[in-house]
Amino acid sequence: MTGSIKGLERFDSPGKGRGLRVTTAFKVGELLFSSPAYAYVLSLKERGCYCEFCFTRKEGLARCGKCKKAFYCNVKCQKGDWAMHKLECSAMIAFKENWCPSEITRLVARILAKKKTQKERCASEQLLLIEEIQSHVEDVDNDKREMNESDIAGLHRFYSKHLEIPSHIDLLTLFSQVACNGFTIEDDELTHMGAAVYPDVALINHSCVPSVIVTYNGTTAEVRAVTDMKPGDEVLISYIDLLYPTDDRNNRLRESYYFSCDCRECKSKSKDKAKLKVRKRSDAIEPEVINNMVRYARRTIKEFRALKEIKTPSELLEMCEQSLEEMGAVFHDSNVYMLHMMYQAMGVCLYMQDIEGAVSYGEKILKPYSQLYPAYSLNVSSMYLKLGRLYMGLDKRSIGLSTLKKAMAIMEVAHGKDHFYLTELRKEMAQK
Repeated sequence: MTGSIKGLERFDSPGKGRGLRVTTAFKVGELLFSSPAYAYVLSLKERGCYCEFCFTRKEGLARCGKCKKAFYCNVKCQKGDWAMHKLECSAMIAFKENWCPSEITRLVARILAKKKTQKERCASEQLLLIEEIQSHVEDVDNDKREMNESDIAGLHRFYSKHLEIPSHIDLLTLFSQVACNGFTIEDDELTHMGAAVYPDVALINHSCVPSVIVTYNGTTAEVRAVTDMKPGDEVLISYIDLLYPTDDRNNRLRESYYFSCDCRECKSKSKDKAKLKVRKRSDAIEPEVINNMVRYARRTIKEFRALKEIKTPSELLEMCEQSLEEMGAVFHDSNVYMLHMMYQAMGVCLYMQDIEGAVSYGEKILKPYSQLYPAYSLNVSSMYLKLGRLYMGLDKRSIGLSTLKKAMAIMEVAHGKDHFYLTELRKEMAQK
């Protein structure tokens, strides 16, 4: 017996398998549906900033009296979280600094605990049961399999006391399901807060020209229209960052989700030329030089990702500056590979509290972002937010307010006008 969600239906999407479509019209900014998480977990980095149970950010959270590691709004939140927190509480005390499960392992542990106590279809499974989520376990390559094996070892090591752990084959399937269908919960500036599984939302297929966007209200996922939709239209989200050119997007989709996209943007590649813009010179740049620079850019992005946790901030900033200088000889400043490294440089500047440096990079990024991303993109709104807040911090109130207003215009569609983030932003802007 399946449940139902008003205005939506599950269907067989040609060439994609299961999908979701609307049975009534939806306007831009309208909420299609919201879904509580089947299971979720707060990132360890955010402990002490957010309540583990409801993901509210506030000062003066109360600490768990036993492990002293988890934080809550009040006793009600602590009691609400105990069924999940008890999986970790005593283990954190016993293992001390050796307690180190990955985030996906922590999420899988919570899914297993929920499955044990869940006797019937829950509110996040109106159209798709957790068991029905696609796993692609047969497509997993050796590197991912090794990672899964390591995560499974972590599950046995840190959770066996409180969990009945299923067979190895079932665990490989579950870890693959979560890797393909898990959602990253992010705040208004796209900072990673945690991870969750939403079976009904996982039913939505990908397109590089999405019709909806998923945002979060606490631990609840909300799905809103970013285009006007008529009955019969498929509900489509983007699984990946849409900044990059077609080949890069499809490489990422194949690598993480085991399919290629054939949406109208992937067929036409209409934005690729702007995304890969090169400098204007009196002598035209040879195609081979451009191709070599694209290879260099992809390699540098990969290297930077690998070294992010190893190198010092000043070394990382130097790496950004060197690559920007190298690429800048061929690429225009609005080329996506330039933008990628500028964004990384901005992040490093913020970490080093070099506000002027961060603003300088942010200003170069903002206009190309608003041209290259789709309408109502969270990547664009988060950049307006970051930059607006930096201006306000530098007492540049006029430009700060106009920049925050642009963030608000996108967020009112993506998050809904009554979202907590918008309420807080309005207060922020009203302060003298």
